[in-house]
Amino acid sequence: MIREFTVLVERDAEGFFVATVPALPGCHTQAHSRDELGERIREAIKVCLETETEPPALLQFVAVERVTVGA
Repeated sequence: MIREFTVLVERDAEGFFVATVPALPGCHTQAHSRDELGERIREAIKVCLETETEPPALLQFVAVERVTVGA
């Protein structure tokens, strides 16, 4: 079965790319390159799906926004 997930990709302070799957809590990984990140997040998703006890949330991607707040 083929399933599709939205993956958020960010870069941390050390320059690593970090991928997170909002529909699968705790499903994330990091890598030095985007290519490596793609491979790793696919592996992470497979592991998360193998160990899940409940079906993943049915989330539909809407937008990504950057919000600024004063400290």
